[in-house]
Amino acid sequence: MDAPWLVVGLGNPGTRYAGNRHNVGAMVVAELTRQASSTLRQHKKAQAWAAEVRLGTGPGGVPGPRAVVAQPSTYMNVSGGPVAGLAAFYKVPLEQVVVVHDELDIDFGTVRLKRGGGEGGHNGLRSITQSLGSKDYLRVRLGIGRPPGRQDPADYVLSDFPARERVDVELLVGDGADAVLDLVQHGLEATQQRYHSR
Repeated sequence: MDAPWLVVGLGNPGTRYAGNRHNVGAMVVAELTRQASSTLRQHKKAQAWAAEVRLGTGPGGVPGPRAVVAQPSTYMNVSGGPVAGLAAFYKVPLEQVVVVHDELDIDFGTVRLKRGGGEGGHNGLRSITQSLGSKDYLRVRLGIGRPPGRQDPADYVLSDFPARERVDVELLVGDGADAVLDLVQHGLEATQQRYHSR
């Protein structure tokens, strides 16, 4: 049987962090779970909340690819253990591991995709690279923009999106979820062409 995809949305656990910019990846996984009419549950082997779903629908209404959507139940900077644990449990090959995360160096509201590359100071990605032993997993990068003025980037990512950006955040989360669906159904290059030409 073909291996499922693994889609992990990064964030910090608990209500205190739920609305943070740093949690926008987790918001996308919550949206994918909602679209699949499923519920994230504590995984029995990995430190994560996870659900086995079908992502979207294919031609003729056929259910989309099998996937495990997940959020680590650990803090962001130790996301690697949960991701590696889920990948091992479900026998997901590296090329089908998708990490959805916030990105300071992309304009707010923009979605970009790539395979591999550096971590750009993102401790969640650094942890995942160490635990998987490779950088060559897929990334869906959600632009949150740079902090204004001299605000510390660490304070910026751990602050909530302001009320005036709420509608734009909903659009970003929706676009992020759509990008994941496109990625698993149509591949990286086709999805990059769609989102990077906007």
